[in-house]
Amino acid sequence: MVSTPTPSPGPTAEAVRLLVNGFEVEVDVDQQLLGSTLVPALAEAAARPRTARRGFVFLVGPPGVGKSTLAALLAEAGRQLRPEPLEVDVVGIDGFHLPHEHLVSHHVSTPQGTVPLSAVKGAPETFDVEGLARHLAASGDEDVVWPTYDRRLHDVVPGTTPLGADLVVVEGNWLLLDEPGWRDLAAHAQYVVLLTADPPLLRERLVARKVRGGLTPAEAEAFYERSDRLNVERVMASSDFSKVDLTLVVQADGTIQQGEK
Repeated sequence: MVSTPTPSPGPTAEAVRLLVNGFEVEVDVDQQLLGSTLVPALAEAAARPRTARRGFVFLVGPPGVGKSTLAALLAEAGRQLRPEPLEVDVVGIDGFHLPHEHLVSHHVSTPQGTVPLSAVKGAPETFDVEGLARHLAASGDEDVVWPTYDRRLHDVVPGTTPLGADLVVVEGNWLLLDEPGWRDLAAHAQYVVLLTADPPLLRERLVARKVRGGLTPAEAEAFYERSDRLNVERVMASSDFSKVDLTLVVQADGTIQQGEK
């Protein structure tokens, strides 16, 4: 129940169609994890007191771990709540990437020298964190329309995802980043889920994702070393995980187990 590769079916797995990043995909979902862990987590998140009409569940983790698919699965968990199903919207912070034109025309200093921001796309410096903060604040009581990131265009598409549900899963790498501009975002979260995996597995997934996107294996390896690896390390070293309510760990076979908080 994570993104590519499709998880190996477990003893309680069932094929479920989920909407992931705007595409309907079929994944093998561990019904035991769904029923015994994710559904209760959504119920707890929905029941927690909040000052605004809408509540937010933050889903955070390093690149390549499968956050988008797990976010879609959390929405499915809401539909399984009883006695009343719960509608859950899903949005991601990728819609707050700075526009591609900005990324190619602005530069950042790295250990390898000065490079365009597009060369480190995905790093916190390539996001409009102020815009993300404004959307979170406004969405508490208003049906704000959020931007999305189109992986075919490799750019942001503004005003594409309207929020209507009273509970929203927000997924992204940097939601718990303990750095200026980012560290205040967690105040909007009623519940926080961490999805993580061992670095070698993340490397394998991230390189494979770039190859599927059209890079050669050598280009994908180079991008991993230049950007993805640094982002994985930064997420894990510079995030405030004290705010996490539920930790989930992706295994080598693609299944997910609950970890220590």
